[in-house]
Amino acid sequence: MTKERKRLITDIIIVICLLVLDQITKYLARTYLADGPIEIVKGVFSFTLLQGGNSGAAFGMMQGGFWFFMIATAIVVAADLWVLIKIPAEKHFNLLRLSLVLLLAGAFGNCIDRIVTKISTGVSSVTDFMYFELIDFPIFNVADICVTFAAIFLIVSGVFVYKDKDFNLVFKGHE
Repeated sequence: MTKERKRLITDIIIVICLLVLDQITKYLARTYLADGPIEIVKGVFSFTLLQGGNSGAAFGMMQGGFWFFMIATAIVVAADLWVLIKIPAEKHFNLLRLSLVLLLAGAFGNCIDRIVTKISTGVSSVTDFMYFELIDFPIFNVADICVTFAAIFLIVSGVFVYKDKDFNLVFKGHE
């Protein structure tokens, strides 16, 4: 088995583990937070179930855009997988690989929620339950954390870590 194939299998295992973590925490939130929040640090952070779920994207934007989210997710996942398969199995590309793995896990996690709630209730939504009260930050979930860190890592790596020769190696197969 090639080094690239081993890395890809590892990536898939990490995506599955993060996806399972996301789905378990959302299940626990729906099960144990329906009667009210659980304060972790009073006035700072709590587990608070967003009643009715979030039918939009980040910060509640694009409420009810089920088909938009499905199409966007399919495009992001396809592009992500395409790049992930092309990345050389070198340590130098680990940050890029991690970014793409996190993006896949987050995209799949929220996509599963949207599909399941659309089928079961007729309205698609995502289970959000983590709340930073101190700064009144929008309620979020594990998949959102994955997507956020993926975006941060992609921006940082694109600006500070990878150079044109690295992108040529990934996208064209040579320097």
